[in-house]
Amino acid sequence: MSMAAFPALRGGNQDIALIEGDARHSYAALESCVKACARGLLNGKADLGQERIAVLIPAGRDYATALHGVWRAGGIAVPLNVAAKAPELEHCLLQAGVSRVMTSRQHPVAIGPLCEKLGIGASHADDTQDAGRQQRPLPSVEESRAAMIVFTSGTTSRPKGAVLTHQAVRAQVTMLVEAWRWTRNDSIPLFLPLHHLHGIINVLSCALWSGATVHAMPKLDAVRLCEQIAGGVFSVLMAVPTVYVKLIEHIESLPAPQRKTVCDGFQRMRLNVSGSAACPARVFARWKELTGQALLERYGATETGMAISNPYDGERRAGFVGQPLPGVMAQIFDENDQPVEKEAVPGEVRVRGEAVFQGYWNDERATRNSFINGWFRTGDIAVVENGYYRILGRSSIDIIKSGGYKVSALEVEDALLGHEAIREAAVIGLPDETWGEIVAAAVTLKDGASLGLDGLKQWCAGRMSAYKAPRRLKVMDALPRNAMGKVVKAALRDLL
Repeated sequence: MSMAAFPALRGGNQDIALIEGDARHSYAALESCVKACARGLLNGKADLGQERIAVLIPAGRDYATALHGVWRAGGIAVPLNVAAKAPELEHCLLQAGVSRVMTSRQHPVAIGPLCEKLGIGASHADDTQDAGRQQRPLPSVEESRAAMIVFTSGTTSRPKGAVLTHQAVRAQVTMLVEAWRWTRNDSIPLFLPLHHLHGIINVLSCALWSGATVHAMPKLDAVRLCEQIAGGVFSVLMAVPTVYVKLIEHIESLPAPQRKTVCDGFQRMRLNVSGSAACPARVFARWKELTGQALLERYGATETGMAISNPYDGERRAGFVGQPLPGVMAQIFDENDQPVEKEAVPGEVRVRGEAVFQGYWNDERATRNSFINGWFRTGDIAVVENGYYRILGRSSIDIIKSGGYKVSALEVEDALLGHEAIREAAVIGLPDETWGEIVAAAVTLKDGASLGLDGLKQWCAGRMSAYKAPRRLKVMDALPRNAMGKVVKAALRDLL
């Protein structure tokens, strides 16, 4: 297999691949680290043979080194959320059958006790590099082999691991490089989570494939970001709608001269992309009014990568996600599994092509139910109007899109039932201008118990990621149910 089957490092030797604080890492230096990491992981073996290795590292050189090192050694990378709580990490580690976890000495994550409990090895990325400095050959890895397991919340109560092959990863990267005109002259900030494809593929991998420069940031700092953009540091920005809301609020708070400098900086950029959640039309309009930038909204999923996009050249329509990307086949189907040929008739979006995932790890039933006649069933309902796709919503009420994250209502319900005061729990998403949707919970309590929202938030803090915790709570005498005993969530939406 040629090395091009990986999302390769394509910059010139002395070109800067990554900027992390005051440190600047060239492509040559990063390539050296990746090879050393791969050899260290192999530790004398010829091939890792698809061993699952978790990557629990914030954005930066160590993350890129670990991800590419696992790929080069023939392993399967399992990127995890550095902000996840122990029960969430434990589920992913066990579900994927992870044998070891790679962390960063520079940005440590408290994973040691959990690894010890599960009998899983843990190592720092730089220690792996130190162990792999000897010049040993790296394996030839077929592009049909699995490259990554990325966890995504589905309609089940627990996240599922979507398996992406090297072929799928490469297809996702190359289609975006072509569609969004990436070049080695580009520079982009990376503050998005690196356990989702938005950060892994759309930003990091596309940039490194193109020879561009990535500025790794531990988190979004709107003030600093706007200062850098005013100074012409970046050419591309990719973010979720919530980030654009925060940037708008910051820009509007600035004195007029400073506001103009920042807005002029944004206007000079060649591309601003919004994704992972629907961008409200008012945000699209206000951003264009302030910066002159028409946000490029696109649509995708963990299982498909990016599938549909507004054009780089041409009209970008507010509220629409555009047309299928190069190499992607997308089609709307009705409830009888027949293609919808008429415009403005809603149906489920289904996708096929090289970029689509292989299946869910160790879950044949979920995989089988997710495909029909070779098409992946996204579960999203859309219409086509004047040639552009417009997403109407989820076919399942149990998926909540909040701030760019997908939250499984069933997973949150399962966690809430562990609260000592809660007898029953039902979770839904409620529309919100800033977050797209917020997580809301309706509960019934055990006899004599009481519970308020502040107390519930405190309880959730140690048990689930902040974006999954309910932001609204309603205590009820009984949950609305149908004749079969199932909770009627449509009725709950009105009540909440």
